[in-house]
Amino acid sequence: MTDKPLSEPAIADAAPPLPAAPRFPASASGGILPGLALTVLIAAAAYGLRQIPGMGLVSPLVLAIVIGMGLHNIFGTPAMAKPGVKFALRRILRFAIVLLGLQLTFAQVRSVGFVGFSIVAGTLFATFFATRWLGRLMGVDRQLSELIAAGTAICGASAVIATNTVTRGSDEDVAYAVACVTVFGSLSMLLMPALLPHTGLDAHAFGLWTGASIHEVAQVVAAAFQGGQQAGEFGTVAKLSRVMLLAPLVIGLGAAAIWRARGDKAAGHASPPMPWFVFGFIGMVALNSTGVVPSEVKGDIALATTFLLAVALGAMGLETDIAKLRLKGIRPLLLGAAAWLFISVLSFILIAALM
Repeated sequence: MTDKPLSEPAIADAAPPLPAAPRFPASASGGILPGLALTVLIAAAAYGLRQIPGMGLVSPLVLAIVIGMGLHNIFGTPAMAKPGVKFALRRILRFAIVLLGLQLTFAQVRSVGFVGFSIVAGTLFATFFATRWLGRLMGVDRQLSELIAAGTAICGASAVIATNTVTRGSDEDVAYAVACVTVFGSLSMLLMPALLPHTGLDAHAFGLWTGASIHEVAQVVAAAFQGGQQAGEFGTVAKLSRVMLLAPLVIGLGAAAIWRARGDKAAGHASPPMPWFVFGFIGMVALNSTGVVPSEVKGDIALATTFLLAVALGAMGLETDIAKLRLKGIRPLLLGAAAWLFISVLSFILIAALM
């Protein structure tokens, strides 16, 4: 059988229409790669800035969000970068939080002791719910109040961005909350060692005070070791046990958000997702507790985790408008100050009374 050649009109009818422009999958160079490369460069720049004398005390997470905000508000975020920026905000953020679990073990929590852990946990949950309640009284948006509460109560910027996976605040809410925990955590880092001679606390109790109240892990390390080696080591362990409580808090907030959303479905509001990645965090803690992760690898994993969090916060900065931050006014800052004073004073009272 001989095929007849198609006429030109038939060829036109048979051929599929050509797209106006090539469309690449998200994994191709036209998808996430431009934005992902930009966020990685921002994170690298944040680490580079820390080499400047005096800048080493500033978290790379904070520097990354500041650089991202500067680029976005001065030059704008390129449209081609947006898919990669969103990828960093979602996938990379969650993966980094899972990896964060490899910095903790259940043995570290046990070493804090029952009384010490009770002080850490009681202070954390009291601070979170008191801050959220005070935010309502002050007229601060629920999402922003919740982010400030989480950042103050648990572990600074990492807790803010983890909590926002269920709180669903705006990028400006996240940036404002990160700014609050950075400012007041830095004040604690400077003031607590200066107050140590007047507190009557021994090295063990001072380490617990820093670990139970200062916002960022790096800030705790910087403050606690000024009270001596014992204070530094115990403060770091107390802080890490506090970080472990990020998991139950975020899971609880996710469950509460789903419960609230049941009444909103009739209004067309989507139900927030359960933060399943937090179970990955718990799994990594359990894995690390077995001792199968080589100690020489843990340092590299910790550096990679912080870098990935910096990538995510650089992406957050690329989505944040400073003009919208100004619209939020001074009340959230006052809420952050009140939360800082609450956690500092409450933890000190509990330690002085029970230790």
